[in-house]
Amino acid sequence: MPALVLLGAQWGDEGKGKATDLLGGSVDYVARYQGGNNAGHTVVVGDQKYALHLLPSGVLSPECTPVIGNGVVVDPSKLLSEVSELNARGIDTSRLLVSGNAHLITSYHQTLDKVSERFLGKRKIGTTGRGIGPAYADKINRQGVRVQDLFDESILRQKVEAALDHKNQLLAKIYNRRAIEVEQAVEELLSFAEPLRPYVCDTTLVLNQALDEGRVVLFEGGQGTLLDVDHGTYPFVTSSNPTAGGACTGTGVGPTRIDRVIGILKAYTTRVGAGPFPTELFDEDGDRLRSEGHEYGVTTGRDRRCGWFDAVIARYAVRVNGITDFFLTKLDVLSGWERVPVCVGYRIEGREVSELPYSQSDFHHAEPVYEYLPGWQEPISDARSLSDLPKNAQAYVAALEEMSGARISAIGVGPGRDETIQVHPFL
Repeated sequence: MPALVLLGAQWGDEGKGKATDLLGGSVDYVARYQGGNNAGHTVVVGDQKYALHLLPSGVLSPECTPVIGNGVVVDPSKLLSEVSELNARGIDTSRLLVSGNAHLITSYHQTLDKVSERFLGKRKIGTTGRGIGPAYADKINRQGVRVQDLFDESILRQKVEAALDHKNQLLAKIYNRRAIEVEQAVEELLSFAEPLRPYVCDTTLVLNQALDEGRVVLFEGGQGTLLDVDHGTYPFVTSSNPTAGGACTGTGVGPTRIDRVIGILKAYTTRVGAGPFPTELFDEDGDRLRSEGHEYGVTTGRDRRCGWFDAVIARYAVRVNGITDFFLTKLDVLSGWERVPVCVGYRIEGREVSELPYSQSDFHHAEPVYEYLPGWQEPISDARSLSDLPKNAQAYVAALEEMSGARISAIGVGPGRDETIQVHPFL
């Protein structure tokens, strides 16, 4: 039975929650492998809408075990709050598993994230201010606090003291802020120990044993390919690896066990935060995409920047992730346009290129080269097969598939759980 990776093929917010939820009834485990509560998934079940941030989308499927892997950074307060909110709405979260090796986001990480972003002024990156970057920085600097440290007060205190010894110098001398007391930080973290204890285990062992037993495991990435710290539009990226390789390091499952990589693509393009965006629209079309697509961040509430579909980015995502299948979302948002532009390449200083430039300077100056496809007027939310779509919508899907370099196996035609066309089975 397969292990599948599901990830964003653009700048995030592509609709991974809907895709994961669609598969949730067919898989035994859904494992988040990177990021933190800076990611957000909206899943619509019937007339109920669920906004998930840390919890894997599989938590909404009764037979699925949701897993938070070692590569995730966990804000314990937000995790417990999210669990409590779902429980209050009748969702069973008792199956949740959390890696003891996952690193914790502390209140001092959040403080540093916010003050450092403000300090950058016009050079700010556009972080969510949730402490993600500082937590990952501590992890790399070997000053991080892990989930398992909550259960050993001596080790926890030593780690917090070491971290704050440096951070308080920054806060006081660079940012002119009040120092954080070690005792206060330790006591706050210890308060999360018992509530989290039932969920904590060796998730690497659990996932590998599950695969040995023939179970189906879905690895779920947050954000998107172009926000990857190594392969994205650096420095306007997240602090981890949403690309497919991150599934291995973020869960402890080897690459030879991955059978399929599913990339999530919007039928147009969006991004949140600063950074280059060649197809971004600043006109009525951009406003219309934002309004009709409800393009507002699940986690931040910020307006998403909107633009036309970028086939160059899609091809790049196939290359760096080894994508085997695409899930194309929000095709319904494009109903009503006379024609729909698609970016097929870039013009950079008078020359045209068809692949993503490796130079950040070139990418910042890239101008989109458009091909115009005929639009369709009919609403498509009732379509349940490819043949149900208007001919021009079918042609649009076929063109995107050819330009992107991987087959489109599913199409989202509305926000609802059942508003999906399955072209090829994922399993």
